Amino acid sequence: MNIPTQAPGAARSALKRADGTAVRVLVVDDEATLTDLLQMALRYEGWEIRTAADGREALTIARDFRPDAIVLDIMLPDLDGLQVLNRLRTSGSDVPVLFLTAKDSLDDRIAGLTAGGDDYVTKPFSLEEVVARLRGLIRRSTLLAADESGPDIVVGDLVLNEDSHEVMRDGEPIELTATEFELLRFLMRNPRRVLSKAQILDRVWSYDFGGRASVVEIYISYLRKKIDAGREPMIHTVRGAGYMLKIPTVGS
Repeated sequence: MNIPTQAPGAARSALKRADGTAVRVLVVDDEATLTDLLQMALRYEGWEIRTAADGREALTIARDFRPDAIVLDIMLPDLDGLQVLNRLRTSGSDVPVLFLTAKDSLDDRIAGLTAGGDDYVTKPFSLEEVVARLRGLIRRSTLLAADESGPDIVVGDLVLNEDSHEVMRDGEPIELTATEFELLRFLMRNPRRVLSKAQILDRVWSYDFGGRASVVEIYISYLRKKIDAGREPMIHTVRGAGYMLKIPTVGS
């Protein structure tokens, strides 16, 4: 695990709840050293943190603490992370959940996302990555809650309608295949976030291509020809990391 040399949020604006109070995060893991490090990194963000060492304690704290996000280890000594998530969802909670999974455990990652988890990181991980993922989850959960009244996802001049499957950029309709649509939807639900090829494979195709990550490159190229052709590009390659969709900078 990479320990940050400075506060992970030092160069970023503070993230607050809608009422102006500190963001609340529950960290659930039975490794005390890891929990302490995560608690330290997240408190640098100015967030209020609670911790739990097992699933039952996590459920009790979540009920009273009402966190804005949960960092949840899958392997716990009593209830596992999937059981904890299932009980949260059954109780009506839609709190974003970031799973911690064993290194290279594809089955764990797919199971977690299928069960209703929102994202995952694999151990070992960097504290900066966890902070960045949580910031994205919290921002998106707030935006989605505000936009539940309509089916449109809007990023800049790009609009995707989840009901009609229509896509428009700057008012012009864009025809997409079913797979292109799902890929674009995933990108648009995660604006300004780098998505790895593995994440895209898991979310869009729902299974491992056995190393054939080139399928992601192919479909990204298809999207670029339709979304970015003749316009300021929105789909960007982050070398060695993955892809990101963002609004073009004015005057770029």
